[in-house]
Amino acid sequence: MASLRDTIQHRLSRERGTLFRDAPFRVALTYPSPYRVGMSSLGYQVMYRELNARADLVAERAFAPEDFEQARRHREGVITYESMRPIGDHAVVALSVAYENELGGVIETLELGGIPALREDRNPARHPFVLMGGPLTFSNPTPLASYADAVVMGEAEEVIHDVMDILTSELDPESRLRKLADHPNVWVPAVHGEALAKIAAADNATKLPAYAQIMTPDTELSDMFLVETERGCSRGCQYCVMRKSTNGGMRLASMESILARVPSDAKKVGLVGAAVSDHPRIVEIIDAFVDRGMGVGLSSLRPDRMTDRFVAALKRGGYRTLTTAMDGPSERLRAMLERHAKIKHIERAAEHARANGMLTMKLYLMVGLPSETDDDIDECVEFVTGLSKVIPIALGIAPFVSKRNTPLDGLGFAGIDVVEHRLDRLRRGLRGRAEVRPTSARWAWVEWVLAQGGEKAGRAVYDATKAGGRFADYQKAFEAAGVVPKRKKLSVLRAEAGG
Repeated sequence: MASLRDTIQHRLSRERGTLFRDAPFRVALTYPSPYRVGMSSLGYQVMYRELNARADLVAERAFAPEDFEQARRHREGVITYESMRPIGDHAVVALSVAYENELGGVIETLELGGIPALREDRNPARHPFVLMGGPLTFSNPTPLASYADAVVMGEAEEVIHDVMDILTSELDPESRLRKLADHPNVWVPAVHGEALAKIAAADNATKLPAYAQIMTPDTELSDMFLVETERGCSRGCQYCVMRKSTNGGMRLASMESILARVPSDAKKVGLVGAAVSDHPRIVEIIDAFVDRGMGVGLSSLRPDRMTDRFVAALKRGGYRTLTTAMDGPSERLRAMLERHAKIKHIERAAEHARANGMLTMKLYLMVGLPSETDDDIDECVEFVTGLSKVIPIALGIAPFVSKRNTPLDGLGFAGIDVVEHRLDRLRRGLRGRAEVRPTSARWAWVEWVLAQGGEKAGRAVYDATKAGGRFADYQKAFEAAGVVPKRKKLSVLRAEAGG
């Protein structure tokens, strides 16, 4: 079996765009999931370039191991790719946290790197400053409070330079924390408690579109150059953190700026954003890249945008499966979620997919939604059965998890048993007609506890991780800490909101 250093050398040899630099002040830009996931994150790549644009520091990448138990058994720590130094030898460890269930990875990555995960156990004279940020900050980062010295809230392209100006200064640790706490977009748990700072928005003119620094074949998005088409969303889906009220809604990048950011030697282009298919010139953008001989991939496709011309452009760009979202299993639930997608839109998308030679159509949806019943599931079975006569269907299903900063914040989890019953009903109803691919109901429950919880819930993850990190360990730790939220019904939530 290859050693960690051999694996890193092999991956580096296949990268294009890697930055090798040196400076006295070192930052370990750390992703708490494996390399193939971290290098598929456009935000992570943007921070890598932003930090390395500074003359006074160097930022090097580090990732969680593929298997923590195996890494411990072989006594492999967490080291940076560019210099292969332990992350604990850096002045700052900066972690990007995408969603709630990565917190276990944060804890294990820090400790495997020789850094106490709990802030209270670290000594500023001996341990790196632990800075965090990432997509989780748009929702509820308070579970990070026991682990982070400071958290950059929201879009970090500009804020990160203010933070690094402070961290590279000659200030003593206490003065440094106080100065960070004065920044409007930096949350310092030791100073602010659970009172969060304001979510930052990057400057449209200078920072959009974001684009990748490195291309590599060793990721989830193999050899794909990532570029942003827009930031935010103009839609008001009730469950979504990135809805139209977040950071000014949708902010478009021009077609010309998108095309200019992609190098001529890119073989595939990944168009990234919360609502890529809503860009008014998206078909022209796809056609322009295909005319250059490039394949394309889009991170979000809305069924009401799927015209024949759009689907034909996707097919030219290499698509074999049309992936979109129906979100709720019934028209009633989609209306409750304020989704624009109607039955007619999904049916039309399926017809366009077949007409343009697509092999399958994948639909994402949620189960365990507020007020959902078996009747809603049965409606989904009937609809998908009919749709499967047009084109083969695969369903990607996730249990509903209510998030902070959304209109559905505060709603309870449907229950593991309820979700599993609904999934079983879907499987039985669609057996031989459509493929059903669900995510775990148990780990969705863990995500819900953290999404609705605070510092105590995050601290309980430490106990769960130390106990082995199994679902039962999380369940026991959450119950011992008394952090499992009480369930609220949709009617109660609307009454509290005055609606």
